[in-house]
Amino acid sequence: MRHATDIFSEWALGGKDEGMEKNHSLSVREMLLHLTKNVKTSFSFIDAGCGNGWVVRKMQKNPLCSMAKGVDGAEDMIRKAKAIDPDGDYICADLLKWIPNEKVDFVHSMEVFYYFENPGELINHIKSNWLKPGGKMVMGIDFYEEHERSHSWPTDLGTHMTLLSEAKWVSLFSQNGFYQIENFRANVHDGFPGTLVVSGVLNSL
Repeated sequence: MRHATDIFSEWALGGKDEGMEKNHSLSVREMLLHLTKNVKTSFSFIDAGCGNGWVVRKMQKNPLCSMAKGVDGAEDMIRKAKAIDPDGDYICADLLKWIPNEKVDFVHSMEVFYYFENPGELINHIKSNWLKPGGKMVMGIDFYEEHERSHSWPTDLGTHMTLLSEAKWVSLFSQNGFYQIENFRANVHDGFPGTLVVSGVLNSL
């Protein structure tokens, strides 16, 4: 079994990251709208597993975004992000170990959490070390129990993926200190059950 970050580095070198952006753009658009709905003051943002940085660059265009940062464990993805956007803030680091200098208002992540053997550990780490009180995290994944066509992906790619049901993902957010949890499917079309989206707010009390 190969580490997912090695696979993503290869994808960056081969240009597959551009396809990832194209394939995920509609789901991510819904996720970002969900994340920032009703927001009227400036906010800070981290993309966990940012790849070539396309979501960070998208968020930078939001006039209320005061800071957007991307973090990824794949060296070549970060190298590509910096080449595309030399002035951007992109960091190569293990998501489970990295801690930002300042906590942020929003965390976004697309197609990342299931690569971890214990996704709850990552959720808790982000809750404890990345988010301000009252901050919000949104996660999107296409690999989940109800999406049966995705079940072959770990074999196809030769890497670990943690397969959980929609209810279990929601439960992980609740168990690890998130409130006001919401879940929905984004970009449902043509037999695709949609990207599973789960969001939660860190209690400000």
